[in-house]
Amino acid sequence: MSDPPPTRSTTYLQRAYALSGDAQAQHFYDEWADAYETDNNGLGYASPRRAVEAIIKNVTGDARDTQLKVLDAGCGTGLVGACLAQSALAGQFVLDGLDLSPGMLAAARQKGVYRELEEANLNERIRKPDGSYDLVVCVGTLTVGHVGPDVLREFARVAAPSGLIVATVHSGIWESKGYKAEIEKLRDAGTVQVASTDEFGLVEKASTGGIMVVLRKN
Repeated sequence: MSDPPPTRSTTYLQRAYALSGDAQAQHFYDEWADAYETDNNGLGYASPRRAVEAIIKNVTGDARDTQLKVLDAGCGTGLVGACLAQSALAGQFVLDGLDLSPGMLAAARQKGVYRELEEANLNERIRKPDGSYDLVVCVGTLTVGHVGPDVLREFARVAAPSGLIVATVHSGIWESKGYKAEIEKLRDAGTVQVASTDEFGLVEKASTGGIMVVLRKN
């Protein structure tokens, strides 16, 4: 008996992991934007919700008393923004988003959650001032064939003192592509404190596949 044909969602996922270069990635995500959420819901994609749970767990009491300035780096269609808007932090944040794909940004804009949405290449310097965000979140972007570990230094730069950085990293590249080493460099330089680097499930019925990185800016 032959194997069943691949679904659209698994085909797109395989293509995502095979991307080569920023121009190809931009074109690919523009193509996928309209079906992205439907496909990922079908896969049971859990990373946005689990990242927001990590944020809620690590936001300090003092921070909850203020309007948090949040940067969603690699925001895609706005799944993290939607989760934040339904969380215990609802109404307590202003949210900006960055993404390489104009198509993804158009979908995120429809959520009505983001203050600003800007096209940006996270493999380059982030066009934001130093220390401008209380929270930087990046979900699903530090994965195979996408954004390299140098962006972690940029996240630390744009985070305010005592600010929080929450990022998911695909476990298959956590060590081999230098993400773990980059975090250790930032820690050893006194730039950040490492709150946790725990493994988590990328999809609802899994407990593995990703590393949930939680850092606090010194």
